[in-house]
Amino acid sequence: MPAESRFLAGTRLAVTTFTTLPVRAGRIDRPVAGTAMALAPVVGALLGALLAGVLLLTGAFAPPLVAAGVTVAAAALLTRGLHLDGLADTVDALGSYRRGAAALEIMKKPDVGPFGVVALVVVLLVQAAALADLVGRSWPACLAAVATATAAGRFGVTVACRRGVPAARPDGLGALVAGTVGPVALVVGAVAVALLAVPAVPGRPWQGPLTVAVALAVAVGLQTHVVRRLGGMTGDVLGATVEVVTTLVYLGLVLSG
Repeated sequence: MPAESRFLAGTRLAVTTFTTLPVRAGRIDRPVAGTAMALAPVVGALLGALLAGVLLLTGAFAPPLVAAGVTVAAAALLTRGLHLDGLADTVDALGSYRRGAAALEIMKKPDVGPFGVVALVVVLLVQAAALADLVGRSWPACLAAVATATAAGRFGVTVACRRGVPAARPDGLGALVAGTVGPVALVVGAVAVALLAVPAVPGRPWQGPLTVAVALAVAVGLQTHVVRRLGGMTGDVLGATVEVVTTLVYLGLVLSG
């Protein structure tokens, strides 16, 4: 497959995987999936810029917490709530203390258990509280902060799809993307997200990159635990990674020393 065609197909797959934008899907195979997962933080940064616009525009006419709530709702709408669903399913499976096929069966159930509900509430509350704080910053810092959080969340998926990490099932999204991302994409993505984070905290250029590094370290720990418990990656785990990393980055960006 020509390199340009693969790139374009990967771009379409990245957009359709991480947003609700009506983009026609092209060829889908593992090489294309690898390109899509490598481009995940780019899609995240663009989505973050849009969400920052929603936050700043709403914040100009409404109290900060209302603006934050609208932005969290917009994020869920623009991603079909798939990452939140993945978070709930993953936490329910891990909270069951079951392993392998038994835990994977819990992830398939359409209902949400108590662990999943608590996880959703905590994540949405922390994100909303952090966004409410970001409204008070200058628009460049607010833009950088929201773009960093959303880009880092998607880069967590890039990291989860690195070579050597298996899929938990022989089919599904996990099987398509697991192990498709090489070291070059990981290094380029890490540097890009770290640079994006530099202006996120005015007067403290180190805090953004450090926050991203800590959040991704937590994500790697979670992914290692998931592989040990489930046998590999699933689409739900990738969604959970997005929400966990995004939330941790938001939290780290609003902490003051």
